[in-house]
Amino acid sequence: MSTRTAVVHDVPADPPGTTHPRKAGPTDLRLVPPALAVWATAAVMLHAPPGWTVAVVIASVLVAAVLLTARGRLPPARPGPTGRARVTAHAVAATLLCAAAAAASAGLHGADVRRGPVPELAREYARAVAEVQVTADPRLTRPRVSGNHMAPVSVLIEADVRRVERAGAATRTTRAPVLLMIAPGDQKDTAPSADHQDSPWLALLPSTRLRVEARFAPAMEGGDRFAAVLRVDGRDGPRAVGGPSAPQRLAGRLRGGLREATEDLSEDARALLPGLVVGDISRVTPELDQAFHETDLTHTLAVSGSNFTILLALLLGPPGLAQRAERRGLAPRVGISLRTTAVLGAALSLAFVVVCRPDPSVLRAAACGSVALLALATGRRRSLIPALATAVLLLVLYDPWLARSYGFLLSVLATGALLTVAPRWSEGLRRRGVPPRLAEALAAAGAAQALCAPVVAVLSARVSLVAIPCNLLAEAALAPATVLGFLALATAPVAMPLAKAVAWCASWPAEWIAQVARTGAALPGSGVDWPGSWAGAAALGAVTLVVLLVGRRLLRHPWWCAACALLLALLVVQPRPLTRAVTGWPPPGWRMVMCDVGQGDALVLAAGGNTGVVVDAGPDPLLVDDCLRSLDVTRVPLVVLTHFHADHVAGLTGVLRGREVGGIGTTALEEPADQVAAVRRAAAAAGVPVTRVAAGERRRAGDLTWEVLWPPPGGHPAVEGPNDASVALLVRTGSLRLLLLGDLEPPAQRALARSPAARDLAGVDVLKVAHHGSAYQDPGLVRLAAPRLALISTGEDNTYGHPAPSTLATLRAGGAEVLRTDRDGALAVVPGAGGDGELEVARH
Repeated sequence: MSTRTAVVHDVPADPPGTTHPRKAGPTDLRLVPPALAVWATAAVMLHAPPGWTVAVVIASVLVAAVLLTARGRLPPARPGPTGRARVTAHAVAATLLCAAAAAASAGLHGADVRRGPVPELAREYARAVAEVQVTADPRLTRPRVSGNHMAPVSVLIEADVRRVERAGAATRTTRAPVLLMIAPGDQKDTAPSADHQDSPWLALLPSTRLRVEARFAPAMEGGDRFAAVLRVDGRDGPRAVGGPSAPQRLAGRLRGGLREATEDLSEDARALLPGLVVGDISRVTPELDQAFHETDLTHTLAVSGSNFTILLALLLGPPGLAQRAERRGLAPRVGISLRTTAVLGAALSLAFVVVCRPDPSVLRAAACGSVALLALATGRRRSLIPALATAVLLLVLYDPWLARSYGFLLSVLATGALLTVAPRWSEGLRRRGVPPRLAEALAAAGAAQALCAPVVAVLSARVSLVAIPCNLLAEAALAPATVLGFLALATAPVAMPLAKAVAWCASWPAEWIAQVARTGAALPGSGVDWPGSWAGAAALGAVTLVVLLVGRRLLRHPWWCAACALLLALLVVQPRPLTRAVTGWPPPGWRMVMCDVGQGDALVLAAGGNTGVVVDAGPDPLLVDDCLRSLDVTRVPLVVLTHFHADHVAGLTGVLRGREVGGIGTTALEEPADQVAAVRRAAAAAGVPVTRVAAGERRRAGDLTWEVLWPPPGGHPAVEGPNDASVALLVRTGSLRLLLLGDLEPPAQRALARSPAARDLAGVDVLKVAHHGSAYQDPGLVRLAAPRLALISTGEDNTYGHPAPSTLATLRAGGAEVLRTDRDGALAVVPGAGGDGELEVARH
C-alpha cells in the first residue's frame, strides 16, 4: 500500500480590490440577445396596427413552443455539436418569448395614444372638460424666438386623461397620455420671471388629479407619445379634485426643502445643486444649459446612475471591497454587517426612486446605478453585462417608450462603455506608466465619449472637442457636490439652518462644475459642426475608430503624442494671431461686420482697438457673443437697438456678457411690451443705462461717427408699428458712408427720402437692406442711396422667403453688389488698400 504526500504551497492573497481578467472567465452574453430583441420589438411595435401586434405575439410564441418541443425530443445531452444546438434552440426560444412580451407591452402602450375620445377631440380641435392625473413634474418652456417675436412662456405638464366631458355628449372614461400647455398669468409675458416660478401650476406634484377645461389639439412635438396637447387658460389656477399620493408628498417636501436651503447661494449653485441631487433644473438659465450642452456635461444635470453610484460607494466603499472584511464604506465603519448593509442599499435605492420621482427616467437611473452597485459589491466583471442586459429588458417591458428615447440609449451606451471598454483602456494606460486613478478616469471619460458621441451628434449636429477634459475636471467635484447636496436634502425638513450650511459647502464644487462648463463652452474651438443624421453618426463612428487605431500606435511614440496634443490644444484654444493668419478673420482694418445670426440683425462698427458699436443683437445670445469674440471686441460704448422685435433684441445678453458696455440706445416706440421689459431687465442686471434716440442726434466713438436719421422726435404719421419706428443711422467710418435702415417699411422709407436728411443719403457706399431684404421696400429710397454694396442679414431656409427676388432685382439694377448672410456667412467691410474709395468684403 503506497501513500502519497500532498504538498501544499502558500499562495499569496490578492490585494484588496484587485481582479484578474483571466480568472473572471468569458463574458456571459446570453441575456444580450433577449434585451436587444425586446428593445427593437418595442421600438417598432409602438405604432403598429393592433392586428400586426397580435400576429407578432402569436407567431413568436408558436415558434418558441416549437423550438422547446423539439428540444424535449432530442436525445440526452452530450458534449459537442448537439449540446450547442440545444443551447441555441433554448436561447432562440427565450429571445422569441421576450420579443412577444415586448410586442404585447408596446401594443398596449401604443393603443393608449390612438384609442378613446382624446385623439378624436384633438383632430377636431374641440373644447372639452377633462379629468387628468399628473404624471411628471411641471416645467417651464425655454425662451424661443419665433419670427420677430418670442414664443410665450408656458407651463408644460405631462398627464394621463382619465375622464372626458363634452357638451351634449356622455362622460367617457379613458386613459390617454397628454401634454398640458398652460400660459400662466399674462399670456403676452414671454420671458421667464419670478411670476412664472411662483405659478401654482409649477407647484403641482405627480399623481395629483385635476379638472381642466381645455382646447384639444394634435401633438406636434413628442406627438408619437402624446395623444393630444391640451391648451389650458391658466389664469385662474389649477382645480385639484384629488391630492398627490403620500410618497409624492414626501418627495415634494424634501425637494422643496432643498430649494429653500439653496435659496441664498450664488446663481450657479442655486441652479445646479437641485439638478445634481434630484434632477430639478427649473433654475438653470438657458445660457448655462447651453454651456453644459456644448461641453457634453448635460448628464450631470439629469438624475443618472452616477448619482446613485456615488451614494452607494459612500455606503459600501471602494470597488472590490464591499464583500471583504476590509471594506471601507460608511456601513462597516459604524459596525453594520454585510447583510444589513445590503438591506440598507435596497432601502437607499427605494428612497432614491421616491425622492427623484418614480418616472421612467429615474427608474432607468436606479437600474443603471444598480449595475454599478454590483461592480462595487463584487468587483466581478463577468456579471456586469448580464445585469445591464437585465435592466434594459425589464425597463423596456415596463415602459416601451424608452425604446425610442435618446436619453435611454445614451445611458445604456455610457454604462456599457464603463463596463466593457473602460477597464481594458485603463489597464493599457497603466501598463504605459499612467497612475492608476488617472488611468481609470481617462479611460472612463474616453470610453463613454467614444460610444455616445455619434448619438449626441444626431441630437445636436455638433461634436464637442472639450468633452473629455471637461468631464474629467467636473468629475472631481461631482461626488462632493452630490453627497453634500443629498445631506442638505435629508436635513432640510428637520434642521434648515444646518441644511443651509451644508448647501453652502456644496456650492463650492457646484460652482466649479458650472465654471468648467462655461470655460469649456467659451473656447473658440470647443466643438465642430457635424451632420445631424444617422449617416453622420456612422461617419463619426468610423472616424472615432480610425482615431483609436492611430492613437494606439502613437502611444508608443511620446513625441508624436505630444505633437498631436499640442495641435489639438491649438485647434481648441485658437489663439487670435494664429487664427487670423490661418483663416484671415477678422480681416485687418475692418470697418463694419454683419454677423451671421440667422433670421435677425446684428452689426458691429469698428471704433478702434478692441472697441465696437453694436447695432442690434440678433435673436440668439450665443451667436452674437461668438461674433463679438471672433472680432475680439471687449468694449462697447453703445448698443443701438433699432426696435424691439425679438430677432433684433433677444440676443442682448450675449452682447453684455463679459464686456464693458457704456449704454443702450433704443427707439421711442416701446412695442412689443414683453420685449421692452426683457431688454430693461437685462440692462438693469448688467448695470447699463437705457436711453431713447431720435433723429438729429450725432455721436462719435474714436474715428467712428454716426447720425440718427429716423424716427423723428415727437412721432410721425408714417410710424405705424415697430418696424416703421426702427432707428436708421448714417455712419461715417474712414472714407466710407454706411446707411443702416433697421426694419423700415415703405411708408417710413418714403418719409425718410423726403426728410431734410435725404441730401446726405445720395451715393452711400454700403446699404444695410431693410427688413432682411423683404419685398416691402421703397424703390425711390434705393435709387437715392445708390449703394455700391448691399448687405442682407437673413436666416438660411427661412419661411418668409427673405430676401425677396424683387428686392434683389431692384438692388442689382442700381448697380449694387448684393451679399447675404444665409449664403455668404458673416461679412466684413474693409476699405481698399489703395485708399481710393474701393471696397473689399471678407466672408467668414
